[in-house]
Amino acid sequence: MREERGQIVGDVVIYEPFELWGTVAGNVKVIDGGKLYMRGAIYGDLIVEEGGRVHVYGNVAGNLIMEPKTKVILSGVVGKNATNTGGRLFIERLAKVMGKVRTNDHEKNIGETKDSRR
Repeated sequence: MREERGQIVGDVVIYEPFELWGTVAGNVKVIDGGKLYMRGAIYGDLIVEEGGRVHVYGNVAGNLIMEPKTKVILSGVVGKNATNTGGRLFIERLAKVMGKVRTNDHEKNIGETKDSRR
């Protein structure tokens, strides 16, 4: 597994197992075959394409966008919306989505509820 520590400026494409312990000043895209363990901060959007897998322990300042046949575990914070168009999204109990969680079926505003998934 590749591991990166420090700061990355610009957009990043993840295509292999990758562990990030720093910050990305841009968008991060995880494509087929990519597996991201994000323990730092992304100051942009996190886009997960078909076949991508992600575990967010840190912060995503922008949106989380999931395509079909993806898997994301959220243990940290998403600053805007989490949009799932057919993948598997698991939001841990202490994780936060500051905007809305959108799926193909419905829309839910988590920020205004006392739901344990908030």
